[in-house]
Amino acid sequence: MLQSTMDQTFSALADPTRRAILARLARGESNVSDLAQPFLQKMSLPAITKHIKVLENAGLIIKTHDKQFRPCRLNASAMKEAADWIDTYRVFWEESFDRLDAYLKSVTPSSHKGKSDDKTP
Repeated sequence: MLQSTMDQTFSALADPTRRAILARLARGESNVSDLAQPFLQKMSLPAITKHIKVLENAGLIIKTHDKQFRPCRLNASAMKEAADWIDTYRVFWEESFDRLDAYLKSVTPSSHKGKSDDKTP
């Protein structure tokens, strides 16, 4: 059974190594060996290649072939699709917080009449 594109996107984004790879690609196109460099002390090149493949399968990056090099770049349209989906929930939460704020203002006295901050008897 194939995962939907959105499922693949969020599954890919769930891993911190893959998010770090995307952050690196946000600065510009890079080849696989350069992307792997920061991770090589903790994992093997084949493991990093698998992370890149997951990002590619999710459509978050595009890997091209240029002779011996395999440059990768971000796929802006896939990132926008995920951001748009999240944005619909941002609107929901903002409206919910606005309602909560209005409710709290209605049940909280706006001033403390008759109370003094002076602590002298």
